[in-house]
Amino acid sequence: QVQLVESGGGLVQPGGSLRLSCAASGSSTSINVMGWYRQAPGKQRELVAVITNRGNINYAEFVEGRFTISRNNAKNTMYLQMNSLKPEDTAVYYCNAQAVAWGIRWGQGTQVTVSS
Repeated sequence: QVQLVESGGGLVQPGGSLRLSCAASGSSTSINVMGWYRQAPGKQRELVAVITNRGNINYAEFVEGRFTISRNNAKNTMYLQMNSLKPEDTAVYYCNAQAVAWGIRWGQGTQVTVSS
């Protein structure tokens, strides 16, 4: 079965940086779309950024140029470089992947906390 494993979360000060990784395993076909979502306490899960296997990218408005999404198709790994982090970025960040062959999968999430 396809599995997604996130890593890289942690506690950082406002203005700091984190680099999240999502490693996909068990897929023998192309992963059409991968993306990052986040969910803060009491709020709905929201899209952060999405990237296709062709390299097309879209960001949420709140990213404001601070984050960069990328992927290595050969390694089935996706990254989110987050700079200039704000307290309102505090959330659990989830990896999402979609493929025609097997549908949709979610990772377990990694906690990002931005605080002094």
